[in-house]
Amino acid sequence: MVRRPRRWRGRPSISVLIPARDEEATIAAAVTAILASRDIDLELIVLDDHSTDGTRAVLNGIHDDRLRVIPAPDLPSGWHGKPHACSCLGQAASHELMLFLDADVRVFPDSLNRFATWMNDNPAVDLASGVPRQIVCGVLERLLIPLIHLVLFGYLPVILDKGDRPAFAAACGQLILVRRSAWRMVGGHAAVRARLHDALSLARAFRRAGLRTAVIDVTDLAVCRMYRSNRAVWAGLSRNATEGMATPKALPVWTFLLAGGHVFPLIQLGRRVDRASVSALACAFGLRALLAIRFRQDMLSVATSPLGVALLLLLQWRALFHKLMGRPVEWRGRLYSSGKRQTS
Repeated sequence: MVRRPRRWRGRPSISVLIPARDEEATIAAAVTAILASRDIDLELIVLDDHSTDGTRAVLNGIHDDRLRVIPAPDLPSGWHGKPHACSCLGQAASHELMLFLDADVRVFPDSLNRFATWMNDNPAVDLASGVPRQIVCGVLERLLIPLIHLVLFGYLPVILDKGDRPAFAAACGQLILVRRSAWRMVGGHAAVRARLHDALSLARAFRRAGLRTAVIDVTDLAVCRMYRSNRAVWAGLSRNATEGMATPKALPVWTFLLAGGHVFPLIQLGRRVDRASVSALACAFGLRALLAIRFRQDMLSVATSPLGVALLLLLQWRALFHKLMGRPVEWRGRLYSSGKRQTS
């Protein structure tokens, strides 16, 4: 269920955990924002995952007792990079509440307190995740990134979800808040060691263990620019595709829903104006407009949503075909194929 964390109360404790691999351009701003947090007992741990740029030098230049930088061990066989980094971070954390945060996410001074307050007010939930407000600049960013909210809140039953059915699990890898005791109970990130879409897989692992997860509204608590080039957008979304929408069973259904609701009515309208096509497009654009208002998205993405949906489906089908042909996925200098690490 989508819920917005309340204003802060008390002084809770939290461990903020950031996996960093070649994050020279982003890590200083992320760490500075976290260290500016108010009304929170904070532990910040950054794992330098064999960075080849100046990530470690940037971190060494930040002097604060709340910050601890640890090196990543070599990547074991059978593990993917981010789950291994998060596993090491979770083992190093000391607080019960652990926030796994990507290096390109920026929080506000009251955000950590509000995250922790929400978890303390909802003791039945053991994992909470949300999609930060997305900053988009490039063409593919504007076309594709806003569709995360369309898929998540327009088609998955998160409003009716009670938080316990694995099939309805959802999570965003940019921001995941867990209880350390529950995380350990499911085996931590070792339970999703061979997954590229570690957030979704972790939420499903929690639910399979009888634990509850939730999607919360963090639009006013965190911002993120996920990718900074068209190439990065395509590669990043393709990386997670086959563990989300792009499966042989799911993708035909998603194609029917998304193309049928957002693309085909426009094509039909170009051939002949009829009531059915006009009504379908009105519903499609209305849904996109409501989501854009709620989650502070660029209204231009609403007008171009049929093109965005068509590109998203093209990306998903391409990712599925590549998987079926055994082509590896490259990410952060590592190659992955058939759930196993190929090289690092």
